[in-house]
Amino acid sequence: MERENQFIGESGAFLDAVEKASRAAALDRPVLVIGERGTGKELIAERLHRLSMRWDGPLVTLNCAAMPETLIEAELFGHEAGAFTGATKSRVGRFEEADGGTLFLDELGTLSSAAQERLLRAVEYGEITRIGSSRPQRVDVRIVAATNADLPQMAEEGSFRADLLDRLSFEVVTLPPLRYREGDVPVLADYFGRRMAAELEWEQWPGFGQLASEALARHQWPGNVRELRNVIERAVYQWSDYSRPVDHIVFDPFESPWKPKVIPSRQAQSSDAEKAPESIDAEPAATAVAAEPAYATVDNMKEAVEAYEKRILEAALAKSRYNQRQTAKALKLTYDQLRHSLKRHDLLG
Repeated sequence: MERENQFIGESGAFLDAVEKASRAAALDRPVLVIGERGTGKELIAERLHRLSMRWDGPLVTLNCAAMPETLIEAELFGHEAGAFTGATKSRVGRFEEADGGTLFLDELGTLSSAAQERLLRAVEYGEITRIGSSRPQRVDVRIVAATNADLPQMAEEGSFRADLLDRLSFEVVTLPPLRYREGDVPVLADYFGRRMAAELEWEQWPGFGQLASEALARHQWPGNVRELRNVIERAVYQWSDYSRPVDHIVFDPFESPWKPKVIPSRQAQSSDAEKAPESIDAEPAATAVAAEPAYATVDNMKEAVEAYEKRILEAALAKSRYNQRQTAKALKLTYDQLRHSLKRHDLLG
């Protein structure tokens, strides 16, 4: 499947960030894109390039965190043969590859101080010098950089050059986390769900059930849109009956009753003992039935108990993929007891 390169969302915070990037695209100036992991920083960089006057030039990407400190300068600026051990022939760097286009530097905050100094000269004078060479070369490159680090704080602490930050921050586009994009989770979930259903050649897209929708709404999405896409695609592919709405969500694929137990070190045990646990034997978010009812507002005991029992049954059915014998076993009921409860709550379907 091709990499997802569309902007999906309708929240004001998200649309404002996209509009800000669109306005900045036409100006041939550096742009910083700030955001948590998975918020779409690379998509914004691509938009900045495609809407600029450099749209027909190259868009070159370098993840600064993926390169060891000893090689990042050679990767950016190139090197001559014999410049260091293993450099058997000359090689152009990303700046030369991006000449006439855009260079996207992801994870900018991980750059070494030496690389920052070379980058500053390239931005300020439009010149780069290959490692092992004394001859500078002119390059015409627009810089778009991205990070989830607090660069102003790093500049104050001295771990990032303040003068480089000044030159790269002509415009700063800050992407909102998914948990603050009101209304976008169901829109994105439906989009990714439909795509996955089409890939699996389902005859129809049944959508999501109530339990799944509520679980998606409650989750805080630390991995943002990237996490959401993984969760949705995993849920769809694990769902075997496309005649029913998808109603089982697994947020943590590593969660398992057979997961190896990690024995904490003595130091970690001592540290943990000082912290009060937030919860004990808490259910994972993926299998939680719902938030606890507001007991103080209950005015009909029988109806409240019936409603809560029905939600427990719905959650157990979804978790067992509607296998009634597995559901009965999970709830420690006999098969006949489960069937009686399902019939009483009109859940036999």
